Parts: sequence; C-alpha cells; structure tokens
Amino acid sequence: MTITKQEELDGLREIGRIVANTMRVMAQKMEPDMTTADLDAIGREFMEREGAVSAPQSTYGFPGATCISVNEEIAHGIPGKRVIAKGDMVNIDVSASKNGYFADTGATFCVPPVAPSLGKLCRDGRRAMQIGIAQVGRDRPVAGIGKAIGRFASHRGYTLIRNLASHGVGRALHEYPEEIATWPTRGDRRRIGNGLVMTVEPFLSKGGLWANEGRDGWTLYSEPTAPVVQYEHTVVATDRGAIIVTMPG
Repeated sequence: MTITKQEELDGLREIGRIVANTMRVMAQKMEPDMTTADLDAIGREFMEREGAVSAPQSTYGFPGATCISVNEEIAHGIPGKRVIAKGDMVNIDVSASKNGYFADTGATFCVPPVAPSLGKLCRDGRRAMQIGIAQVGRDRPVAGIGKAIGRFASHRGYTLIRNLASHGVGRALHEYPEEIATWPTRGDRRRIGNGLVMTVEPFLSKGGLWANEGRDGWTLYSEPTAPVVQYEHTVVATDRGAIIVTMPG
C-alpha cells in the first residue's frame, strides 16, 4: 500500500495501535505454566474488543489468532497445549485488520530468569530492527535495509535467517513489495516510494541461516539449529524517514 492521504494514515495508525497494544497485553500477562493457547486467547479477546480481525486467520486460515513461537520454534508457531516455562524465549507475532487496513508487529520476550546470552541476543535483535528502520525513507534503496542490518549482525558475530523477509502491508497482510531482504543482497535496484507501507523484521540468530517448515505445515525452525529472535514494526516511508505505526497507546 502507498499512503496518499491523511485518512489512510489515520486508518493505518488505528490498526497499528491495536496490534501493538495486543502484543503488549499478551507480554504483560505471559507467565510460567500458561499454555500458548491461553496466551493466544488473551490476544484474541483484546483484538475482538477493539473490533479487529486476526490477519493470519482470515487471510491464510491459520489455526490461532496470533503466532506464538517458543525456543526452537522461530516463527508461525501454532498456539496450543505447549506450556511456557521459566527461561523460555517466546516470540509473539500479531497482525490484524480493521476497516480494510492491516498492520503487523512482533517481538521476542524472555521469561525470567533470563540467560545473559539470550538477553543480549534480544537486545541486539531489537537494535537490528531499529537499524533497518533507519534506512527507510523516500527514494532510498530497498537493499539498504539488509545491507545495514547485515553489517550490524556481522560485526557482532550473528547470522540472519535468509528466507524470512520483510514485506509490503496495508491493504492486505502481504502485498507489494512482496519480499524485502533484511540481509545483504546483490542486484536489487528497487527504491522505496514515498508513502510505501512495509514491515521491517530481521531474524537475528546465533548461527541459524534458514527457516525450515515443521510437520504441522506452519511452524518454522532454524537450520542449523540455533537461537533466533525477531522484532517487527509496520512503517510508512516519507521524505523525513520512517513513521512507525505499530506503537502502543
């Protein structure tokens, strides 16, 4: 989607606020001995109260309102009977629509006590996303996002999952440009148009390179096996940089 008028930005900000608040409430209420289905129910109830519809469920028939991935699961985890335990690393990915506008956000949370190495990975994962967002702006190169994130990751000894990309969003969950690499690439000559709506969501890892689909047809796992974190915002490109719309409030 490309924003052309204020009412579009307002609609996008509304659903952005809802998904951000949904994720925040889920993270605040997450605790040991809770199942991922319990956590998903908290998110579902909040979204329904706000008049929003789960995007993965409505778009792809995903068996949950939100995606919840624990430890070795790195994305698209199905909420279910899995019990969250102390020390777990839990990724919460929330995307939804309201009044024809879609927004997408996600973050990785650690259940105390947190291993120092995982705490550092989470802090650096959030920083990698921020570095990518700083590359978003009118007429800037699409490839600049992955180049900057890749430089940060390499300097700190991390790897990036190279088949889970950022994407366009706004009037659908996934739309043009369908794939925006958050790792260094060659040959991508695209430039970011003014008003373009997109996600920035690097998957930072301590050795993982690829995401492989599990037997349930949804859940993704790191190859080779390694800890992975993901942080994501929906942003709008302008001549003054990126507007982040997935902010709680």
